[in-house]
Amino acid sequence: MYDNLIDKYNIPGPRYTSYPTVPYWDINTFSLKNWTTSVKRSFIQSNDDEGISLYIHLPFCESMCTFCGCNKRITKRHEVETPYIKTLLKEWQLYLNLFETKPKIKELHLGGGTPTFFSPKNLDYLINGIFLGVEQAQDCELSFEGHPNNTTKEHLQALYNVGFRRVSFGVQDYDPIVQKAIHRIQPFENVKYVTNTAREIGYTSVGHDIIFGLPFQTEKAVRDTIEKTKELKPDRLAFYSYAHVPWQKGNGQRGFLDSDLPTAEQKRKQYEIGKKLLSKAGYVEIGMDHFALQNDTLYQSMQNQTLHRNFMGYTASKTHMMIGLGVSAISDSWYGFAQNVKNIEEYQHLVREGIIPVYRGHILTKEDEIIRQHILNLMCHFKTDWEQDELYFKELPEVLQNIKELEKDGLLIINDNYIQVTEKGRPFVRNICMAFDLRLQRNKPETMLFSMTI
Repeated sequence: MYDNLIDKYNIPGPRYTSYPTVPYWDINTFSLKNWTTSVKRSFIQSNDDEGISLYIHLPFCESMCTFCGCNKRITKRHEVETPYIKTLLKEWQLYLNLFETKPKIKELHLGGGTPTFFSPKNLDYLINGIFLGVEQAQDCELSFEGHPNNTTKEHLQALYNVGFRRVSFGVQDYDPIVQKAIHRIQPFENVKYVTNTAREIGYTSVGHDIIFGLPFQTEKAVRDTIEKTKELKPDRLAFYSYAHVPWQKGNGQRGFLDSDLPTAEQKRKQYEIGKKLLSKAGYVEIGMDHFALQNDTLYQSMQNQTLHRNFMGYTASKTHMMIGLGVSAISDSWYGFAQNVKNIEEYQHLVREGIIPVYRGHILTKEDEIIRQHILNLMCHFKTDWEQDELYFKELPEVLQNIKELEKDGLLIINDNYIQVTEKGRPFVRNICMAFDLRLQRNKPETMLFSMTI
């Protein structure tokens, strides 16, 4: 029966790190002027109470990983570091110029690309430049993504010295056949070294990213990877499905054939095996695709109902505004989204000219704000309600009718004023969110836009 549900609901769908999702942004009515207006509005309303989040995109990698769908530049020329950092700091100054008071940073995350492509000295220079003239919230959380093969003790120490306490290492899978296929050769010893070194230095949250559904991956490979992971006991885990989107421009997912990938049924078995093993090891499932030990802030935020989701994924630090700095970075003012240009040279040129380098975006309508809240509720808490009038929308009866089939299959419970996703339905939460996604329902794509939901 479970396999039948997989066949039934395994369709292309968004991961809902935003609503509306990027393909449904209204870019024709978007402008830099209305974007900066939304940023000023959000800053006034949220800075004093909760602060703001920063995401900094560091796009350089020394080699191509063929599972990766991120925006990156492959190079071994490290002289690109300093000019890029200077551009980041100037872009940040362009945003600071919009604020009437000193911003309070609640969360900062370095993503990529490979943040540890940059030298420890340059990362120190970047972070100190970002915090010059701003305030850090008392519970400010600083985190970065580390590559186990090139994250040195010096990297970890330098970032610790400027306030970082959380690091996430991209593990993916330990099977040599899988690693060769995705061009990510990293022995267990490398991951063990950086994990232990981070803890010795004083990092309080060490995370690992593991992927299922990779080319040539088997159930045995997943079991072996989880067993090795249990040995290192990271505080939190992202255990998620490989998103196969080779049609996206600039994507490097072309080093293997579609026939090399596990089937949907095999992927779901890999997920169930991994979930069961992680549960036995003391990990609690957080939202979709994330797991944490009970000492981790991600678990604690789930318990106190403050878990949040944005373009960085699940986060324990809920802020209404997130500024994305760097090439291709996406910002969220709560009232709108904006994405930076994707070409490094164009990005640097615009910033040199004193222009915030966004090239597309979306300003949310009142309807968007309502639907976003329902999708956030479902993604973070597996339930949503419309007891308050402001969360009711006129298409709701139609949406509830459309999810009757999901209820019949035991994936959710519909009540008078709320719906609750069942334990059985959690792997299908993206499908449930799609029923609320009015922009998707009104304009279903004729071509493939998203990865498969299962």
